[in-house]
Amino acid sequence: MDKTYSIGEAAKMTGTTIKTVRYYDTVGLLRPTEYTEGGHRLYTSSDLWRLELITTLRYLDFGIDEIKQMLSGEIPLDNALDWQIESIETQMSTLANMLSILRQAKEQEETSLQYIYDLVTTRAVNTEKRQQFILEKVEESQLLEGIPVEWRNPFLYNFNKHIINQTKISAKQTIAWHELQELLNDPQFIADLKNHEFLFFNMVQRPHYDAARWVKKLEEIHNRLNTALMQKQSAESPYVQKIVEDTAMLYASSGQSVIQEDFFRYFAEYSQHPRTERIERFSTLCSTLSPKFRLFAKGNELLLQGIQWKLKQL
Repeated sequence: MDKTYSIGEAAKMTGTTIKTVRYYDTVGLLRPTEYTEGGHRLYTSSDLWRLELITTLRYLDFGIDEIKQMLSGEIPLDNALDWQIESIETQMSTLANMLSILRQAKEQEETSLQYIYDLVTTRAVNTEKRQQFILEKVEESQLLEGIPVEWRNPFLYNFNKHIINQTKISAKQTIAWHELQELLNDPQFIADLKNHEFLFFNMVQRPHYDAARWVKKLEEIHNRLNTALMQKQSAESPYVQKIVEDTAMLYASSGQSVIQEDFFRYFAEYSQHPRTERIERFSTLCSTLSPKFRLFAKGNELLLQGIQWKLKQL
């Protein structure tokens, strides 16, 4: 039989603490293979290897959820590494920006504090400037050409809520915003976005609901997705499947019936539509700008998994 180790021995052998190992068990990242008759945790050599790997990934600043998804195979390793590289590159840009400010301020001597304030204020982008940029970009790119006026704000609803309307952003978020501006200036990204949002563009021509009610129902759906995430509901659970059905109704045109198999196949195109590198980067930058957007994105991922499960049942 494989030799087993107590939690204290496991912690000592991997250079971590008992508290940390116990926490990994609590969050489901590392369950002990065995227990003593008294209920104490016992770890095998395989458990120790997994603990070593977790410790290494934490050293590289991977989050708990990301590690869990990597080890379970839920997300490909290449994707996880790309995301982490992007995150670190953003942090490096942020640190370089901060270092530049501090070095310039040091040269000012007696007025250095005022100079720091002036530099940060100059580089920061307030809500009004962000709003103005988006309005100009939407107009210039003709992104919403052909979309009824009353549906333009609903299209931007979550972006405005999570990204534009933040009153104060950090240095790291400022860097992300500037990169996001560059992305929005890329005509190819605008084309990618139109393809990515084809469900919305199809729906607004013959919607089931008026714009105001549609936004309210969209908000309700994302609140329910947040609840599903907190409760760790699976994609095939009745709770998530009801959200899938309600979302289908939300994006269906008035002439489409959501109980028909052909509509769900059409709806499933959204979950199977390849996300371009630009769309992936957009999501990463938005998640950097707003932790709430990160939760919003996780909810969407659960929704897409629910759509895929639904399609398999048809």
